[in-house]
Amino acid sequence: MPYISRPFTTLPAHKVTTTEIIDDIVSRHPDHPRLRVIPRAINNLGIESRHFTQPLTAPTVSGSAAIEERSNTAFADALDMATRSAKRALTAYGLAPGPAPGSYADIDAIITTHSTGWSVPNLDIHLIGPLGLRPTISRIALTTMACAGGTQALIRAVDYVTARPGSKVLVVAAEVISSVYNHADTSIEAMIYKALFGDSAAACIVSSEPLGGPAFHVAGPDDTLEYVLPDSLSRYNGRIGSDGFHFDSTKEALSAADEALPTVLDWIGPHRAVDWAAIHPGSPRIITDTARAFGLDDHDTRHSTATLAHEGNLGGVSTLRVLERTHTDPPETGTPGIVIAYGPGFTTAALRGTWHAA
Repeated sequence: MPYISRPFTTLPAHKVTTTEIIDDIVSRHPDHPRLRVIPRAINNLGIESRHFTQPLTAPTVSGSAAIEERSNTAFADALDMATRSAKRALTAYGLAPGPAPGSYADIDAIITTHSTGWSVPNLDIHLIGPLGLRPTISRIALTTMACAGGTQALIRAVDYVTARPGSKVLVVAAEVISSVYNHADTSIEAMIYKALFGDSAAACIVSSEPLGGPAFHVAGPDDTLEYVLPDSLSRYNGRIGSDGFHFDSTKEALSAADEALPTVLDWIGPHRAVDWAAIHPGSPRIITDTARAFGLDDHDTRHSTATLAHEGNLGGVSTLRVLERTHTDPPETGTPGIVIAYGPGFTTAALRGTWHAA
């Protein structure tokens, strides 16, 4: 009977407005053949601001840093945010290690998701020492899930605590997506991605028993969904070049969520209600099309819309951030809802459950 407790999000220091990004693009690409279209396309995203771990003018963002510097900076920044979020989650539920020598955090497994910046070992190993986790802790590192990563990590946590009653899993997501802000990419889609993404990390505890306070209650693995849209490998994808990280998509990507939603609706079933949703804020269209399929209105998806407007698309962190916002203005106890995210090429990850109040 898994319970997903309140996530804790860390937003980095550098708040960047959409106006600043448009000005940067215009100044760097004054001869772009579609320069007059780009500002309108970016403003249609409905994003006012997002946060970067480095200033917009940094070599690893709008500058010309090489791939090594971009990758090392992105991973170091992701680790810093992940550590801060995880410590907040552990402390909030009294699971942090005590001062006695040899004491460890009361956590049985750690599941991490991180896809922006390359490191071996990955985030899971790097967090064990700073968080005071047991050396024998179970670990799952999800490294290429991207936007679906946070939801996918929650699914793995549900599997774990269902198989091991009494256990507690720490879920940590961290993304520095400003690392794909690259002026070598000049398509309209690439210009939009410069404004779409933001950096962040979030952490939460998934347990087989309530830890105290509100939580999203998932009955078990049967209430989770993992789906890969057939022949969708190129819809969204990342690549690495000598000049840094890049993120690409095809025109077919715009309709991918609509193509996946019939499978989601079949999984929900005709007699299962959905009264609220934590929808991955990948774009305005993703939010509205998904909400429409579930029969939800703007009020039901307000936390997804607010996240997109004020922080942008946070990649794998997104649904955790939306769940955190849901805790500040929650549905009534027992209300059925869904957490759903989409990722490259085109994948869907979802959990259905009910809101549990303490």
